[in-house]
Amino acid sequence: MALLAGPSHAYLSVVPGLRAPEATESTESAEAAQAAEAPKPAQAPATASAAPRRGAAIGVAAGSAAMVCVGGSVAVSSVLAGAPVYTAEAVRYGAACLLLVALARLTGRRITWPRKTEWLWLSGIAVTGLVVFNLALVEGSRHAEPAVLGVAVACVPAVLALIGPLLEGTRPHAAAVAAALVVTAGAGLVQGLGRTDAIGVAWAVAVFGCEAAFTLLAIPVLGRHGPWGVSVHATWLATVMFAALGIIHEGPQAVMTLTRADWLAVGYLAVAVTAAAFVLWYSSVRRLGASRAGLLTGIAPVAAAVSGVLLGGPAPRPLVWAGIAVVAAGLALGFRKGRT
Repeated sequence: MALLAGPSHAYLSVVPGLRAPEATESTESAEAAQAAEAPKPAQAPATASAAPRRGAAIGVAAGSAAMVCVGGSVAVSSVLAGAPVYTAEAVRYGAACLLLVALARLTGRRITWPRKTEWLWLSGIAVTGLVVFNLALVEGSRHAEPAVLGVAVACVPAVLALIGPLLEGTRPHAAAVAAALVVTAGAGLVQGLGRTDAIGVAWAVAVFGCEAAFTLLAIPVLGRHGPWGVSVHATWLATVMFAALGIIHEGPQAVMTLTRADWLAVGYLAVAVTAAAFVLWYSSVRRLGASRAGLLTGIAPVAAAVSGVLLGGPAPRPLVWAGIAVVAAGLALGFRKGRT
C-alpha cells in the first residue's frame, strides 16, 4: 500500500558517485520520507474495513425497515378478518410480483428462472413463509392482540442463530446465540403477558415457525437469485396457490366482495409488507448472515404494538413494554461495537 501511496526517495542514498555529505543528506531525506509515509500502511486496514462497516450498516437499516413493515402488518391483517382471505392474498401477491418485476426491469436487475432443487426451496418459502404465515396472522388476530403475534416473529432469532450458520456453511457463534436468546427471552415475556387465548397462542406458534422458514429456506437460493429473484419467485408462486384456494373455497366472484377498507389493506400489504419488505429483508440476510439479521426481528413487536394502538386496539400492559426493553437489550448485545 505504501507503494501505491506515492513514490519513495530512498533510492537516493544508494546512487553511486555522490559525495559523502550529499549521501548523508540524501539518507536523512530518505529517512524523513519514510517517516512521513510510515502511518500510511496503518491507514490501509481502516480504509479496507470501512466498506464492510458500511455494508453492515446498510444491512441493519434494511432489516430494521423490513421488520417495521412486518410488525405493522399484524394489525393491518386484522382488517381482512372478515374478507375472502384467499382471494385478498392472491391479489396482494399478484400485485407485489408485478411491481417487483417492473422495478427489476427499470433498475436493470436480471431475474433468473429456477432450476432443479431450487424449485423446492422457493416453493417451501411460498407455502410456509407466505401462505400459511398470512393465514396464521389473519386467524390469530381474532384471538390475540397484535403485540402477541408480532412478538412471535421476534422469537425467531434463536432458531436463525443456530440453524442459519449451518445452512451458510459455517458454525453457530456463542455470542450471536447469546444475543438471540436475550431477544427471544424478551419476546417470550411479551407473549406471555399479552392478551390472548389458547387458540391465539397456537396461531402465534404457527407464525413463529413460518417466519423462521421464510428466512432459512431462502439461504440456499439467495446466492444465485439474490433478494430480487427470491422475492419475485416466492410472490408469483404464492399468487398461484392463493388463487387456487380462492377459487375452490370462495368462488371466482369473491374479488367483487372486497370492501374499500379491504382494498386499502391489500394495497398496503402488497407494496410495503411484500414488495419492499421482502427485498429489504433478504438484502439484510445476504449482507449480515441469517444469525445477525435474525436479531432484527426483535423490532417487530414494537411496530406491532404501536400499529395496534393506532388502529384502535388496547395499549399493551407495562410488563409488555418491559419485555420489549429486554428485546432491545438483546439487539444492543448482538450489534455492539466490535461485532458489526
